[in-house]
Amino acid sequence: MSVELDVFVGNTTIMDKEVYQLWLNGYTVNDAVKVRIEGGVMEECEASAEVLLSDTMDQYRTFQMCERLLHHPAKLANQLLFQIPPDRQAMLIERYALACQFNSLDFVIIQFQTFICISLFRYYAFDDLFVREVLGKKLSKGTKKDLDDVSIKTGITLKSCRRQFDNFKRVFKVVEELKGPLVENIRQHFLLPDQLARDYAAIVFFANHRFETGKKKLQYLTFQDFAFCAGQLINNWTVGAVDNMMEDMDVDLDKEFLQDLKDLKILITDKDLLDQHKNLVCTALRGKTNVFNEMEANFKNLSRGLVNIAAKLINAKDVRDFFIDLVEKFIEPCRSDKLTSIDVNLYLTHYTNSAHILDTFKHHAVWTRYMGVIKSCILRMYHD
Repeated sequence: MSVELDVFVGNTTIMDKEVYQLWLNGYTVNDAVKVRIEGGVMEECEASAEVLLSDTMDQYRTFQMCERLLHHPAKLANQLLFQIPPDRQAMLIERYALACQFNSLDFVIIQFQTFICISLFRYYAFDDLFVREVLGKKLSKGTKKDLDDVSIKTGITLKSCRRQFDNFKRVFKVVEELKGPLVENIRQHFLLPDQLARDYAAIVFFANHRFETGKKKLQYLTFQDFAFCAGQLINNWTVGAVDNMMEDMDVDLDKEFLQDLKDLKILITDKDLLDQHKNLVCTALRGKTNVFNEMEANFKNLSRGLVNIAAKLINAKDVRDFFIDLVEKFIEPCRSDKLTSIDVNLYLTHYTNSAHILDTFKHHAVWTRYMGVIKSCILRMYHD
């Protein structure tokens, strides 16, 4: 009985970017072959279905071998398993360097193998629809068990959901106890481009504080809305915002600052101060907006809402409810009064600035630090 074998031997790693993406998306080999056939690859390469199946299986084996290396990006610089032609390396490294915003191409060449650079970026990329479903939840086995439902809801394959979840958990475990800037730690340990590192920082930050993001009133917000707000909180309200040598600087909120926020209650508990603040704000707003009457009538309720949010942030539960509180106590009342985002920006600007004119108000630094973030987050969350 004779047996025919097709054998190809070589030391050059061949990676098809389209096949790699299919693998990342959780397609089986057979499903990937169907997609490739529908894309016209057989006509383009003049290959048979058997050859295409063999090529796809070979590429999948390569990706599976590479996956264990992708879990530890910092160790990849000296790996010898995957060989890339020099001309291909130079071209791909240059592209990756531009994506990562590195100034020194030599530095990139020393640190990265080209194949790994491209693989890392795609392997750690995630779907916004998926991360929106797990954002703020504990990265535990319990949450992972619910990924079947997430897969059905989002239309993302279960395999891809699990890969993305495991990536979130892996990054969280590595960086949660590190000293130094959160984004920089993620970049250094996982070799990710800047924007992707910032997105992972937001995911870590939300998981650490367990922010509520799943309530119905928050469903209109996208992951990028929350990621923007996370950046504001990290850059202004964490310990690292004032001391970049503190432990867990970008993960934990500055407890001393949160304690100081309670002093802001004088703006609503002192009737004279509340009235003075209202008069200053209304004077500044008069004639500048079509909803002045609504702003004037609702001033005290809005001010109480914002100041009470500040005063309660010392409690972990109220930190978790931060975004739902912003929606319920400020955004929804403004929407009811038909304020546009331009109106809201105008109101918050004068509301913040007028407090500094109050003679008996002494907490200017805390107020500025608090309202800077509040204004930025509300404007991002306020969709006209």
